[in-house]
Amino acid sequence: MQGLTRGAKGTSSAACHGHAPAGVRPVLGSRAPARANSSSSRRTAPIARTSQLPVPPASSLEWDRISTDDIDTWDESYGPPTPLLDTVNYPVHLKNFSVPQLRQLCKELRSDVVHTVSKTGGHLSSSLGVVELTVALHYCFNAPEDKVIWDVGHQCYIHKILTGRRSGMSTIRTTNGLSGFTKRSESEYDPFGAGHSSTSISAGLGMAVGRDIKGKKNNVIAVIGDGAITGGMAYEAMNHAGFLDSNMIIILNDNQQVSLPTQYNNRNQDPVGALSSALARLQSNRPLRELREVAKGITKQLPQPIQVATSKIDEYARGMISGSGSTLFEELGLYYIGPVDGHNLDDLVTVLNDVRSADTVGPVLVHVITEKGRGYLPAETAQDKMHGVVKFDPRTGVQQKSVPAKAGSYTNYFADALIAEAERDSRIVAIHAAMAGGTGLYRFEKRFPERIFDVGIAEQHAVCFAAGLATEGVTPFCTIYSSFLQRGYDQVVHDVALQNLPVRFAMDRAGLVGADGATHCGAFDVTYMASLPNMVVMAPSNEAELINMVATATAIDDRPSCFRFPRGNGVGIDLAAEGIGKDLKGTALEVGRGVVRRQGKDVCLLAYGSSVNEALIAAELLSRADVSATVVDARFCKPLDTELIRRCAREHAAMIS
Repeated sequence: MQGLTRGAKGTSSAACHGHAPAGVRPVLGSRAPARANSSSSRRTAPIARTSQLPVPPASSLEWDRISTDDIDTWDESYGPPTPLLDTVNYPVHLKNFSVPQLRQLCKELRSDVVHTVSKTGGHLSSSLGVVELTVALHYCFNAPEDKVIWDVGHQCYIHKILTGRRSGMSTIRTTNGLSGFTKRSESEYDPFGAGHSSTSISAGLGMAVGRDIKGKKNNVIAVIGDGAITGGMAYEAMNHAGFLDSNMIIILNDNQQVSLPTQYNNRNQDPVGALSSALARLQSNRPLRELREVAKGITKQLPQPIQVATSKIDEYARGMISGSGSTLFEELGLYYIGPVDGHNLDDLVTVLNDVRSADTVGPVLVHVITEKGRGYLPAETAQDKMHGVVKFDPRTGVQQKSVPAKAGSYTNYFADALIAEAERDSRIVAIHAAMAGGTGLYRFEKRFPERIFDVGIAEQHAVCFAAGLATEGVTPFCTIYSSFLQRGYDQVVHDVALQNLPVRFAMDRAGLVGADGATHCGAFDVTYMASLPNMVVMAPSNEAELINMVATATAIDDRPSCFRFPRGNGVGIDLAAEGIGKDLKGTALEVGRGVVRRQGKDVCLLAYGSSVNEALIAAELLSRADVSATVVDARFCKPLDTELIRRCAREHAAMIS
């Protein structure tokens, strides 16, 4: 089959616009045509000529929507019909498509993602919101030579489908399957791994500078959301990018789910319509940008007062055609374009092609407005936009109910216990980093809306903010996932522990977290917290212990403290038998004291946190082999109950921890 050409856009070969990995047989979708056996050339591609592919009517109004009628046509096993998508294994295969065909491809991608995630669970609405943007990026740029970096990565499902991983999507977020985020070892189209937020601009700038050092000319594109850009690291990177003036492109994917500190809150930015479309095209216009670059070069040779005056004139002129958020980015040294309708393929392709081809120097920020869950009504109307889902009915969006648990989630037990403490102590406040839902603190917010602080995706600030509150006699609970608290570790050390300030750290998602993978695995907090001076470190073995540790942390008012608890549900312990009432008010534990959960004589199992329950199971199994085991719940790993540990060591022939 002949190599691809760009048709009306030029005659460059497929090899110039992206490629399948050399010598690697691509992973094909279940209905994709077979690839030619020869791997000696990257120019072969399993794709029909453009004229042979269906061309939807340009006037179609439903290309970006999935209707129930559409879903009714899906095959139960194979999913929706995807004639165009079946011809796409790598980004190079998009290059022949017309814009109407790209629209049809977007509809097929939406359908494919909804069908796949309905079977696997995962991040749904983030990917639905960037369908057009992802297609436009891979249509206009030449990955993997051009580096496309996805911040966080939960919106990368469309990217994965278009980069040789479609047939593996059924394995996403499973053992030995595809990662739910971008991952360097998984594909050369993933130039930087992700999972945590606000890293893409820093990584992209490093790649851009590395490219310049090596004398290469490829593009570097960082795609970052309006939530991730609230992280301070993103501003540090933009400030540095403006200073270095290296060529890179930042795509701000603004789905209005997290407020920006520049009057974007409450959806108060310029409307995305005909006027903003025209302005965005004007700002990205190649002659305009190149003329501006020439003018900048000339004014640098003039006296300083004239340079200042001309920069002001440029600023005012840019302000006349830029969006309301442009000033912040321009002050950081970025050329701002937008806002652009992130679901208008014509505008996206025009703007991205202009940005790519302009002969100018310096970072560019393209502000793209998208809608999370776009095109799938259940996601658009859900309160959480179906951000993270379990298996669901694609027709209704109704998610499968899990087997009823014998206990509630640790997250909810924590939140309700904190509410119980706050009812009795007006000094208690809660802090989270854009995770009210994940940490359960939305429950606290309903009861105490004036005593909760969402700092955005800014863990460093959250910790230091809590330290400042503690100096004023407030009782702050800084509630952050174990793996996310890593981002604020210097503040934990420098601003809390060394100053011995009574900040309480509630570390959810401690331990293994399953489908979210290595980036979200809370495996390190025991070590990184217990190594700090003054810090009290504890972990509950069940939900009753967690409730009591919330009370314990409240009572510790002379030093910092922390407690970790896992994802998932409690063990189903009788709370009333543990002295805990319906309001879940706990009782403070004696700091540094463990407890014997099972008395034996032959061997002692010393456990901490949720592993206590595994030790109890092990003790039961040992009893069947006539081995009598003692199980000790340490409760605290700092300070340790040295008296109890020494006693158990004396009384048993062996001790296992």
